[in-house]
Amino acid sequence: MWKCPKCGREFGRQSQDHYCVKPKTIDEYILAQDESLRPRLQEIRSLIRTAIPDAQERISWSMPTFWKGRNLIHFAASKKHLGLYPGEEAVACFADELKEYVASKGTIRFPYDAELPAELIQRIARWCLAAYGKNSSEITERKRI
Repeated sequence: MWKCPKCGREFGRQSQDHYCVKPKTIDEYILAQDESLRPRLQEIRSLIRTAIPDAQERISWSMPTFWKGRNLIHFAASKKHLGLYPGEEAVACFADELKEYVASKGTIRFPYDAELPAELIQRIARWCLAAYGKNSSEITERKRI
């Protein structure tokens, strides 16, 4: 067992990554990440913010989240990739365009050493707002935006 010297939590693995204090805002989340990852996190945040400007920023499931009546889309830093979490339906809808990325069960992994597909990320975010957002019109057939 390993005990974090900052918060006292115990973990099975030595130096387990965790948040001693959970971030309350996306700014806090980004600042808690490795400095080399921060520009990428700001980039994906900006892309999503531009695509769905009416969504609120929150932290949900310890991840940056865009919300409008419910969680729409999340993103998070991982050791080897930047994760985008638009949900299973979104990943299925955009499957043809996601072939060059690892994508499964509502998760899309973008490698840190590759350029982010800005236009695709924004279309996925708009799709999530249309499909999941509260106060959006009734959707009888979900289509790409």
